[in-house]
Order: sequence, then C-alpha cells, then structure tokens
Amino acid sequence: MKNYDLIDNVDENQYEFHVDGYLPKIEYIKTNNGEIYLTHTEVPVDLEGQGVGSQLVKKVLEDIDTKSLRLVPLCPFVAAYIDRHPDWRRLVIRG
Repeated sequence: MKNYDLIDNVDENQYEFHVDGYLPKIEYIKTNNGEIYLTHTEVPVDLEGQGVGSQLVKKVLEDIDTKSLRLVPLCPFVAAYIDRHPDWRRLVIRG
C-alpha cells in the first residue's frame, strides 16, 4: 500500500489524506487544555478495504503523541483501532 502524507487541516478541524482526488479524513475538536476529541472518520467508498482508514488513524495517533495531546476517541472506527492496537491506549484520557 502507498504511504500517504498526513495533513492537519486546522481550518477545517480535520486530519486528511489526499488520495487520487479523494479525501479520507478524521474530524476533531481540540481544546485549549491539550485534549483532542476524534469525532468522525470518513473514507470514500472507492478506497474502503485498502487500509487507507487504518493508515490514517495510525498517523493521526502518531501526531497526537508527538504533540503530547490527550485523546478522547469518540469515533467508533478510531476506538476499534485502539482496541486492536492497545499500545495506543496510553494516549486515551481515563475517566
């Protein structure tokens, strides 16, 4: 699979890939106290099943880790990814 560049589109409050005219994305809400809420993941139907969504989540989690943000995974796709890759649970806010 191709390695896509992660874009943090702060104007739209979303992380995104640009893939052959498609826009896979994860929408977020950032707070002033270092929290980020991942609210919705969207992968165009033509890209489903190719690992694009999983690569997107992984790169978003890496970015969150680099920025030392605390994560609230409201999106079921992101939460399922974290369940499958429990090492990322360290980013999730407890409580």
